[in-house]
Amino acid sequence: MLDNILNLSRTTKRIITIFVDIFLVAIAYFGAFIVRLEDNAINLFDGEYLNVFAILFPVSILVFIKLGLYRAVLRFVTIRIVKGVLVGTAFSTAILLLLSFLFNIWMPRSIPFLYFFFLTILIISSRLTFRSLLNKGKDKGQCVIIYGAGDSGRQLLTALNQMSGYFVAAFVDDNRKLHKLTLHGITVYSPAELERLIAQHNVQQVLLAIPSVPMSRRREIIENLTALPCEVLSIPGMEDLVTGKAKLSTLNKVSIDDLLGRDPVKPINDLLKANIVNKNVMVTGAGGSIGSELCRQIINQQPKKLVLFELNEFSLYAIEAELREVIKRNQLDIQLIPILGTIQNKAHLMKVMSTFKINTLYHAAAYKHVPLVEYNMIEGVKNNIFGTLNCALSAIETAVESFILISTDKAVRPTNVMGTTKRIAELVLQAQAKAQATTRFCMVRFGNVLGSSGSVVPLFRKQIEQGGPITLTHPEITRYFMTIPEASQLVIQAGAMGVGGDVFVLDMGESVKIIDLAKRMISLMGMKEKSVENPNGIEIKITGLRPGEKLYEELLIGDNVSKSTHPRIMTAKEIMLDWSELSVLLEQLGNACANADVKLVRELLLKFPASFNPVDGICDLVWREKLNA
Repeated sequence: MLDNILNLSRTTKRIITIFVDIFLVAIAYFGAFIVRLEDNAINLFDGEYLNVFAILFPVSILVFIKLGLYRAVLRFVTIRIVKGVLVGTAFSTAILLLLSFLFNIWMPRSIPFLYFFFLTILIISSRLTFRSLLNKGKDKGQCVIIYGAGDSGRQLLTALNQMSGYFVAAFVDDNRKLHKLTLHGITVYSPAELERLIAQHNVQQVLLAIPSVPMSRRREIIENLTALPCEVLSIPGMEDLVTGKAKLSTLNKVSIDDLLGRDPVKPINDLLKANIVNKNVMVTGAGGSIGSELCRQIINQQPKKLVLFELNEFSLYAIEAELREVIKRNQLDIQLIPILGTIQNKAHLMKVMSTFKINTLYHAAAYKHVPLVEYNMIEGVKNNIFGTLNCALSAIETAVESFILISTDKAVRPTNVMGTTKRIAELVLQAQAKAQATTRFCMVRFGNVLGSSGSVVPLFRKQIEQGGPITLTHPEITRYFMTIPEASQLVIQAGAMGVGGDVFVLDMGESVKIIDLAKRMISLMGMKEKSVENPNGIEIKITGLRPGEKLYEELLIGDNVSKSTHPRIMTAKEIMLDWSELSVLLEQLGNACANADVKLVRELLLKFPASFNPVDGICDLVWREKLNA
């Protein structure tokens, strides 16, 4: 029967509701007299009393229609209907008083009060009863708990009630004042009762509705939830909700950013603007993870021109389309210039920088994947070292004011070719900074960024979704992590602080054990790690360290570090070579690359003051194939 009612048209349902309300008006009207007069009740079904009712009910229904009481969908009504019902029943009571005067019928003074009380209770109760019956008749779907009973949590409940597939068992909130209260029919509990509630209701998901909670508290909450046998989903952040980028009902898998991210330090606006406002800015590697986020941050500071320099056609297309939409939406006066090219082509770099009169250059283009650079040594050296040299010399010759290199923690005491090439790139800029005064060079060194290409986070997520196993190179391996937006903002601010040859190091927080990260991700996605007790869980498979890979990464070579004006940016004093000495080594290295002499390239890399300490033999695939031929 409930299914038949649900399948009726909206108009038919409203007509049924109107007839129910006519019946309720009759109960309230006659019931008020019966309760008041009891055995002395006069014959209400004769004469003027029936005439009063005959006019009272249609006028009352018209008032209810005008107030919109029949526009609400019964299945989704909330206690908020009380206000509308009170206004409607008050009007109906006033009509009753007016009719009693016009028809000159005898009516005790308590009758209007009883009528108002009965009609209000009956109308509200009927709506809530219908809602309860109709909702019981639908498929409950997944049983969930909403963490957060504030405005966002209550709005999420309303949104879920309008969707199929979710049944909310309880609210959970840190606020003790809310505990044991009932909001929209759902009880609020303490987080300490989560485990019991999950077991009692067979809860499959916990939905986080805490968009404005500080990152530190959010991380603590999620840490506690990872131990529970359910998936954790989250509504979008407050910024996305306010700007309209996402809806409250949009449920996302909890990002690992929530576990590893930190409360952001408010940027220093003067540092963000210094190298960008009304200037011509260029970003190499503009389509990469860091490069693209740098571009997003840069257009917020309104440069005159932004040159996107990128080797990969699709990556360039994607970031250019995204930024053009932002510029159009916000009506920004910024000239966006997408340029295809490689940093190994110095002539092309010169032409681009001179044509667009670049003031500030952020150099993010590099080969960063450790094993791939081990397998392709010559290309790694040519791109990361000589590509950076090309950019630096082009910047000097075209009078670029500021040049900021995106470096890496793998440049510190490197055990692989990639880290070594990045440290030599730093040495190139340090030497050039000392040799000339045209361009101000600085380097910003930091660790892994969450979600970047090659990051373990998207890899682990994909492996978990496929049922495992998660492949981990070593149980003791650790890494530093930072969110891409935070890293990009800090890069821009650090670049504004450089005076020439500076090596800036970003505060990455505590290093993270990758096996712990994998276990957290398994829990967050509602699954369990494979074990004797749980043989069908997600396996964590140890595969062994890859070529050139380190167990631990460092951010500093020495201990000579000092604070800057920003709490999360430090300045490091690192060993350097004069250009006269460095250029000799670079010339030899360039000749070895031109001759594809991999063995000599390896020997020369060891001669640079980069503290290169390889843990593997030469892994270059072409060289090894020829050796075995």
